[in-house]
Parts: sequence; C-alpha cells; structure tokens
Amino acid sequence: MEFRIELVPLAVSDVDRSVRFYGEEVGWNVDHDQTVHDGLRFVQVTPPGSACSICFGVGLGMLPEGSRQMIQVVVDDADEALAYLQGRGVACEGVDEQPWGRFVTFSDPDGNRWALQQIVRAS
Repeated sequence: MEFRIELVPLAVSDVDRSVRFYGEEVGWNVDHDQTVHDGLRFVQVTPPGSACSICFGVGLGMLPEGSRQMIQVVVDDADEALAYLQGRGVACEGVDEQPWGRFVTFSDPDGNRWALQQIVRAS
C-alpha cells in the first residue's frame, strides 16, 4: 500500500493576490482556478517537479480562517533555490546552514511559511 500526499490546503485572505504570488511571482504552475458558483472558488498550484500541490480558494472549508501553514520542500541545491527566488523578486532569507540541511525560507502574503531544504548527506 502506498500513501501519497498530493494536496495541502492553505488559508489565504485574497485569492487573486495569492494566484499572482504563487503563479507570477514564485513561478509555480496554476493548475486550476475555477469559480464553481458564487461563494465557491478552487485554485490548485503545483511547484515544478512536485507530486504534491497546494490549494486555496473561497468556500472550501478546509482550514479555519486565519490559519497558517509551514511547508517544507526538498530541493537539490539551496543556493540555486535562493537565486531563483531572488531573481523573481520574492523576499526570502539567505541559506541557513544546519547539520541536517541547508534551508531557504520565504512567506506568502498571508504568512504561510515555506522552507526549501537541501538535504545534506554525511560524507
């Protein structure tokens, strides 16, 4: 039996702003953006190469209003991830060197936090 995480919800206060942030600023693929009816809108965004997407919208009821998420994503190279984000104008922190990994962090306009981790292998 396999268990695959494929969708993580985010709480956002302004859906259009979040679509712009993740799609245009961060450069991730906006897979779906559909208003089903007044009061129900579903947006799904996927980082390049990821099998897991994030979703947000209006009327989804997945998270309590005002919730914040912390999501960690594995990348091959933290320096490359930092340069990518900076090149797109995303406010982010420099590479944080830890014994268990190298991390680049950023937040979306609603305070959802992201940590991009380069796993450090013992040599």
